[in-house]
Amino acid sequence: MLKKLYQTSVKALATSNIGTWGIIDDQSIAVARELMNTPLRRDRMQWVKTATRDAISQFARGVGDDNPLWHDLDYAKKTRWKGLIAPPSFLYAVDATIVAPKLPGVQWIYAGTKWKWLDVIAQNETFDVSAKLVSMEEKTGRTFKRWIMQIGEIKYYNEAGGLLSVAEGRVARTPRAQERKQKKTTNTPKEKTAKQTFEQTSINKRRGDQPRLWENIEVGELVGPDLHSLTLTDIYGWYVGAQGALHYGGAHADAVRYRHRHDDFSINTKTGAKDSAARGHFSEGEGNKVGMGGAYDVGLHRISWIVALVTNWMGDDGFLAELDVSILKPNLVGDLTNISGYVSKIWEDSHCFLRIEIEAENQNKQITAAGYAVVALPSERKGAVQLPLFNGNVERFNDFPSIN
Repeated sequence: MLKKLYQTSVKALATSNIGTWGIIDDQSIAVARELMNTPLRRDRMQWVKTATRDAISQFARGVGDDNPLWHDLDYAKKTRWKGLIAPPSFLYAVDATIVAPKLPGVQWIYAGTKWKWLDVIAQNETFDVSAKLVSMEEKTGRTFKRWIMQIGEIKYYNEAGGLLSVAEGRVARTPRAQERKQKKTTNTPKEKTAKQTFEQTSINKRRGDQPRLWENIEVGELVGPDLHSLTLTDIYGWYVGAQGALHYGGAHADAVRYRHRHDDFSINTKTGAKDSAARGHFSEGEGNKVGMGGAYDVGLHRISWIVALVTNWMGDDGFLAELDVSILKPNLVGDLTNISGYVSKIWEDSHCFLRIEIEAENQNKQITAAGYAVVALPSERKGAVQLPLFNGNVERFNDFPSIN
């Protein structure tokens, strides 16, 4: 009797707003636009508030980044930083850069990040974060007649009030009201993909404590490649180090309370119960329902792979100033991703900079992510990179030359 009563109640709860849930229309867009440029609550987007030694190491392990700058205190003490620092992408754990308010029940798909970093993230740094929705762009396409790109601005401050970083997070919002059919693909068998990964060794050698000097860089110099496979364990590793359960309403009673107040959930079609909107990352069937083709990675995870490619190449004395990466296709469990880049531009400002064009390609020769990085390197003439970059003036990033 109790079991039947429970099943009836959860089904009623899940279908109470079935008419508008998962649908994009003029009214839902207007409601979301009302929040533009308004400070937003971020308690559910913040997994880490202090860069403890464990938090730094667990994040890095979750993306497969074994750089000793993030893990080995004795090693780090001998560098210019005099102690452990965090990988630049660690800020995803401080705030996930997902700014996608309202549009109840509408699927969100992470589309990319533009990062600007002004300083390194030192061990035991405590953070303050502000976030707002700055843009909502209506889009059309073959798959969806109407979808929305929401863009958020997230600012990260240290305990002293200094600006550490500014991120532009891009989130695609697509209708979820009807299940999507996937076209058949000609993916390389996943067993072969996994075997390739274990048999091949990454060519992305870590520069480490040997300074890479700006004067020695030439346009066209290759960066990488770096090879990654994707397993469910890799996805779990990402969540443990970077996101936990908070982003999707928490777990147990916390999740029940959250989903009672918010329309951020997926409905289990077998039981009618509200569940995590992230189920597609762990389930081939659920990933198919949202049009991904199977269980798939978190876009932030893949961008963190790209960060590791750059930080390994630039060495301990380099500084990753800017990174802009777009997620173009899903990375499915079993896929092999080859990340590589090349130096496209070199210039001198108050610092010695270079730009790297970067692509991530899967085993089917499809580009799944693309973007660029701007790196400041030490110089024989100017010496070490001075931080905070531009004395903390983020507007100076606008002076970077274009690729043309």
